Amino acid sequence: MSSVMKTSTAGASSSAPVAHNAVPPPPKTSGTRASRIAPHSHIKGLGLNAEGFAATDGAGFIGQTAAREACGVVVDLVKSRKFSGRALLLVGPPGTGKTALALAISQELGAKVPFCPMVGSEVYSTEVKKTEVLAEAFRRAIGLRIKETKVVYEGEVTELTPTESENPLSGYGKTVSHVVVGLKTVRGTKQLRLDPSIYEAILKEKIQVGDVIYIEANSGAVKRVGRSDAYASSYDLESETYVPLPKGDVHKQKELVQDVTLGDLDAANARPQGGQDIMSVMGSLVKSGRTEITEKLRREVNRVVKGYVDQGVAEVVPGVVFIDEVHMLDIECFTYLNALLESPMAPTVVLATNRGNALVRGTTDIYAPHGIPVDLLDRCLIVRTTPYEKDAIAKVVQLRANVEGLKLGDGVLDRLAQKGHESSLRYALQLLTPASILATIAGRKQIELEDIDEMGELFLDAKTSADIISQHQDSEAS
Repeated sequence: MSSVMKTSTAGASSSAPVAHNAVPPPPKTSGTRASRIAPHSHIKGLGLNAEGFAATDGAGFIGQTAAREACGVVVDLVKSRKFSGRALLLVGPPGTGKTALALAISQELGAKVPFCPMVGSEVYSTEVKKTEVLAEAFRRAIGLRIKETKVVYEGEVTELTPTESENPLSGYGKTVSHVVVGLKTVRGTKQLRLDPSIYEAILKEKIQVGDVIYIEANSGAVKRVGRSDAYASSYDLESETYVPLPKGDVHKQKELVQDVTLGDLDAANARPQGGQDIMSVMGSLVKSGRTEITEKLRREVNRVVKGYVDQGVAEVVPGVVFIDEVHMLDIECFTYLNALLESPMAPTVVLATNRGNALVRGTTDIYAPHGIPVDLLDRCLIVRTTPYEKDAIAKVVQLRANVEGLKLGDGVLDRLAQKGHESSLRYALQLLTPASILATIAGRKQIELEDIDEMGELFLDAKTSADIISQHQDSEAS
């Protein structure tokens, strides 16, 4: 758009409003950091009441009440562990909220439940096999909550004194021989004389007097919990996290809960780096090329995990695998999906497609509903999403404008709703932010109808663009 922007003429009055094609004013410098607004950042859940009925507008969702209520039933089935071996298939035209429904299901299940989204075309990787990509996604969607009981020293730091001594390797330098740390709890205080390596960990965690920390007795690992609330000031907003003074003795047994996924354990064991505890396993993950995990290794990981579960040390937390554009998978992937769904530790599988009757990819003569083989369709609960009406589109546009902090002038909402009804909801939403830029250039604080009209000239919807190309081809042919 910069090519059409030119400075206004020198003779223009300084009091006249800035034209749309003027150069934008320089941005105001601010100390605040702008965060990226995602397309579904307004979705907070399915918006169901206690009886499972969907309100017209709830938790950021507009409309699609039948689909939301159906997904609510699936969430209850997942929570009661009665959805294994099946999948949820979301079917509907583009822009009807299929991805939003999958995200809402994840929100309803909770932040601790793994959510692994992918697109059907991701399986066609040049690095690993198609089935390996699917297996990896399934393993990353199965969580493992490990509970460890460790002997720790916990409390508020009251003293932090390193003791230096002469360096035997150098006559001039000095080295830390040990560090004295004082810890205080509600019940009492204790002074610890610790190894220099622990002092390095303390410096790395940026621990100072007044912080609440715990030190593992076996490994010497140091963890900063937060700042003691005794140091909290009267400010409404704080950059620091304040925690209460720990109860009990300084020296105690503490239960630590750590969340990993089976995919993490697979990758860590494929590239062992040493260390016995789960944090060492997590630290062993390296950023290198993708490696195929052998089935033998996965079976061994499953055996160890099953042992932990039987001992009561760990708990398996099935998550959600969301495969968008599932019709892009081929017949081999669909066959492998059947096997993955029958696995004893299968996550919840949510599929989405916007196809009707279509050719199953990888075949030449098999047509099936949604491009999915019938044997996999039999395992699916199918939920339909419907196109949005004009009123619902207006509500979605207003919601996104509120999320993005945009103000709409008179008639703008109706115009965008009309454009969304004629073309698509996504097209109407995509015009919002560019129109706000034009309004800012023109010196206005809200979007007006002329901004929307100019956006309609600059950016075409898919139907208009296709009609223009078709007319051009027809004219050339004649």
